Amino acid sequence: MFKSYSELNKALSQKETTCVEVVNAYIQEIDKRKSLNAFLEVFAESALKTAESVDAKIANGTAGKLAGFVISLKDNICFKGHKVSASSKILEGFESIYNATVVERLLAEDAIIIGRLNCDEFAMGSSNENSSLGYVRNPIQEDKVPGGSSGGSAAAVAAGLCLAALGSDTGGSIRQPASFCGTVGLKPTYGRVSRYGLLAYASSFDQIGPLTNNVEDAALLLEVMAGKDHMDSTSSSREVANYSKPEESGKKRKIAYIKETIDSDGVDPEVRASVLKSIEQLRADGHEVEAISFPYLDYMVPTYYVLTTAEASSNLSRYDGVHFGYRSESAKDVESTYVASRSEGFGPEVQRRIMLGTFVLSAGYYDAYYTKGQKVRRIITEKTEEIFSRYDFILTPTTPATAFGLGENIDDPITMYLQDIFTVQANLYGGPAISLPMGNHSNGLPFGIQLMASKFEESKLLSFSKELMS
Repeated sequence: MFKSYSELNKALSQKETTCVEVVNAYIQEIDKRKSLNAFLEVFAESALKTAESVDAKIANGTAGKLAGFVISLKDNICFKGHKVSASSKILEGFESIYNATVVERLLAEDAIIIGRLNCDEFAMGSSNENSSLGYVRNPIQEDKVPGGSSGGSAAAVAAGLCLAALGSDTGGSIRQPASFCGTVGLKPTYGRVSRYGLLAYASSFDQIGPLTNNVEDAALLLEVMAGKDHMDSTSSSREVANYSKPEESGKKRKIAYIKETIDSDGVDPEVRASVLKSIEQLRADGHEVEAISFPYLDYMVPTYYVLTTAEASSNLSRYDGVHFGYRSESAKDVESTYVASRSEGFGPEVQRRIMLGTFVLSAGYYDAYYTKGQKVRRIITEKTEEIFSRYDFILTPTTPATAFGLGENIDDPITMYLQDIFTVQANLYGGPAISLPMGNHSNGLPFGIQLMASKFEESKLLSFSKELMS
């Protein structure tokens, strides 16, 4: 199968293949790797119909810039006329009546959407073991997790079941699975990509982004998806750059690495050694790389979970067994409809986060937790902005270690939450971040390196990432 859109586009333009043939090949691959449980549903009929239409456009020279690009969607992104469930029983059988803005923009450029992908329920998790529809396996070693919450997206791309996938990133849910599966994962600046049509987890953190085999494809997809959307008041009106045309290469950059992320006892020795080797290579290439201290590292995960669970408790209140979605058969009155439907419809991790969020928003604890969490977020943001006033990028490992075993941490929420320790900073701050595959561990599993940039500096981030991967 094709590893980049440029390869596919060349084959299509030279008539070596057709979109219909490409879609059929992916459908066969998906069937061969059913054991991964990455796909919840394959949109074979609509994908082949779109492929026929795109083939006709290619023939008459009217095809868009994503003609034939086969993409899958995380199961929390709406696609009109297709099911979407956030991998939760509470939305079992629900069919979207509209397209997410990102879907509209991809289809307008003749991308082909081939299916919806498994994820942690309502994007809450770091291993893809919280899905009500079964866990996803890591395609490199199937007894390992693919990461979460966009585990199905990362697994599908890594296994060659689609050319790219969309995920959502609230605290690392694109970048952490990208690291575990050996793909590129990009979280754009908050507001760079419309959230309209994304089933919300934490509205001030969530961002849609691509998982791809290379930086060039991520840049192209971002270029198509980014931009102001009147359906999302938080989307930015800033002009969208030509992300697919990289900035001048060879420019020497100033890069900071957070020494606490390297020196921590929790970081795998091989991951640490690889990051240090990358730092030395950057210096050898003429870049200025300096160690900095970030004193708030231990506060980031607690702050993230206080704030995101508070937002989740509000966002998920709409799933009540009354308006739409699952309703318990044991419901007899209003109270039992709410209690039974939500107890049966939501899984244990979602229930845990709703209860935690409700607690931190309660009258007696609002100031002690939620208000304080917002203050700490402001401090983290100001410190991060101060770093970016002096440096172009912040470099860290994406994850402390490689993918862990299925079931290994499922009963330990704290260990699970700490999987996001290096990724949550970008979400608390709101800037862009990317995970790039760094190589393979001696255990055979991949791991990534993360680069963060100042808000709306995606062009610079993607250009430098492309240099690092070349």
